[in-house]
Amino acid sequence: MAVRRGATGRTQEERSAAMRQRLLDATIDCLVEFGYAGTTTTRVADRAGVTRGAQVHHFPTKTDLVTSAIRHLAAKRTEVAMAELDRLKASADPIGDALQLLWEMHQGPVFSATVELWVASRTDPELRHQMTLVEPIATGSLVEFGKALMPEHAAHPEFLHAVYTAMDVIRGILIASWATRDDAELTARWHRARGHLRILFVALMGPAGSGLSA
Repeated sequence: MAVRRGATGRTQEERSAAMRQRLLDATIDCLVEFGYAGTTTTRVADRAGVTRGAQVHHFPTKTDLVTSAIRHLAAKRTEVAMAELDRLKASADPIGDALQLLWEMHQGPVFSATVELWVASRTDPELRHQMTLVEPIATGSLVEFGKALMPEHAAHPEFLHAVYTAMDVIRGILIASWATRDDAELTARWHRARGHLRILFVALMGPAGSGLSA
């Protein structure tokens, strides 16, 4: 059976996927620019250049739209991390470099949009329920990256807690930095925290980690 293609030469499935992508990208843009309260489905559809009916077809509610956008970007973030795996394994300081990559992965619109949803979910039960489903996916993928980077230590009972601690530290520093907008201060705080986190991971890994360069 022949595959039906439109005027652009793409199949219906390809056109549908492209429309979903535009809607997800527009959602992140709106969350960053207008916050959760200002991110309306109409505004997202306008930003994406699609009709309101097309938006409803793909994402029936605002909650569906915003949580799908975060899930999508979390998956892309994991792909970026995994692409760096071989480089980090060959590094003279895999722990320090991995922490730096984790920091860099929290920069940009995905983290800002996620924070908007965290705050909004405090008073929105439906959104809070959806975020309890999305958050483990987003953080769990980063934990899997850590296990892939240091498989010989992944079974350690404190390994998971150390990774979560690193993410909590990074998120706390970034949120606090929004009050001052001082890039130099932000960099200094991260360098200090990175040094302490590195000590934590080296201690966790015992003699195998103590010989790594500072």
